[in-house]
Amino acid sequence: MVVSLSQGSMYYRLFQPRYVQFFGILKHKTLQCGCGIRWSSQTASAKKGATFGILFDIDGVIVRGRTLLPTALEAFHKLTDGRGNFRVPTVFVTNAGNTLRQQKAEQLSNWLGIEIHPDQVIMSHSPLKMFKQFQDKHCLISGQGPILEIATGLGFNKVTTIETMRSMFPMLDMVDHKRRIKVPCAFAQYFPKIEAVILFGEPVRWETNLQLMVDILMTGGQPSIVPNRLPYPHIPILACNMDLLWMSEASMPRFGHGCFLVCLEHLYKKISGKELKYTALIGKPSEITYHHAEHTVAKHARQIGLKENQIRRLYAIGDNPETDIYGANLYNRYLQSKRANKKRKVTQLKAAQQVAIGSTSDSRFNVYEACGTAGSSVCEVYDAGVAVCEDLVIDDGVDVEPLGVDSCESILVQTGVFSDDSWDDNPQDLHHHGHRDFGLDPLLKKPTYMVKNVLTAIDHIFRKEEYR
Repeated sequence: MVVSLSQGSMYYRLFQPRYVQFFGILKHKTLQCGCGIRWSSQTASAKKGATFGILFDIDGVIVRGRTLLPTALEAFHKLTDGRGNFRVPTVFVTNAGNTLRQQKAEQLSNWLGIEIHPDQVIMSHSPLKMFKQFQDKHCLISGQGPILEIATGLGFNKVTTIETMRSMFPMLDMVDHKRRIKVPCAFAQYFPKIEAVILFGEPVRWETNLQLMVDILMTGGQPSIVPNRLPYPHIPILACNMDLLWMSEASMPRFGHGCFLVCLEHLYKKISGKELKYTALIGKPSEITYHHAEHTVAKHARQIGLKENQIRRLYAIGDNPETDIYGANLYNRYLQSKRANKKRKVTQLKAAQQVAIGSTSDSRFNVYEACGTAGSSVCEVYDAGVAVCEDLVIDDGVDVEPLGVDSCESILVQTGVFSDDSWDDNPQDLHHHGHRDFGLDPLLKKPTYMVKNVLTAIDHIFRKEEYR
């Protein structure tokens, strides 16, 4: 005889008359069966593991400058077991771009007292590795820190820094009288054309960087040659980190790379009369960064013994409504649209499959029109009864491959850029500090949840998920 008891999705089977080992747990209960076996344990959610992942901003959430915020250690203690191993998939998503992932992971490990692997860290420039079409082009790079090492680590093989450019064309940098060099470089004429510009983060000498970049854009990458007319569109620009402001130990937020971008955009337009256009904007709040973060969460889930397809929700904790919250909400909007579109395609493909089965015995039946994808993708039914349309696969059992996470919920903490005193319940009244290319949508700046600090954020997530 088999007796089956269920609690949620967990099943307990008792086989008589043989004694068996019991697997599974009941929520806050002790169970005693007829054969005298007795057990109790923790929650079912802890047994099967977390079904959510967490994305942490760093500055203003975990630290301010180099100072660890008071509640951070306790927050991360809750995310790990007694041996410092993560129980919840955890990824750090920062708009910082002046250091290597390995260095940031080591810094986080020292702050938090637990091992943070470089694979858990997403810098603002991390998604640049996907832009392979620029990896063999001659790129001018701007920023501070080990940007040459960062660029080569991302796959860019031909890079020149602003300092190298200045040494090759010393007559271009004239703002600082003490740094003026009046003797031109003899090798300037052999300098290869700049084919793209990559902005990793705010530079140290803004006047030098702005002057040389405008020169490069207005000469088509050849600052030693005066063009007959303005080259437009200008050469490609890839910019990382759009934060207008960030929070350090100072009482007020500090200028971020977004401020430098504002200067560059306005100077170029004022001088050329044309709009500066970016080939890509990378880092929060861009969707590509959160898409990269979702895959990183799935990877960390596998590493800590969870199934990557069991992660259904992401929680993004940040202090900046313009980037952290805007980006998380924008990605959540994308996820909802993606799921709606895939459900629609599933319905169309199921209908197409029935048409194919009922109307032809041919081993290959074209269902372009039936599924509404004519001319856009390969969509056919084969002998095995499988329809393939883009990344959807439907077999006879209509088993669709996982759609990824269901949602990305934003949590705003009050320990960084955001101040509760400046908040207004009417989103239309919020001042827009976001980048000009991200349209002003006040609703995207409203967090799903607002809490005091990172510890109360973790407590809120655990309550919502019924996780211990």
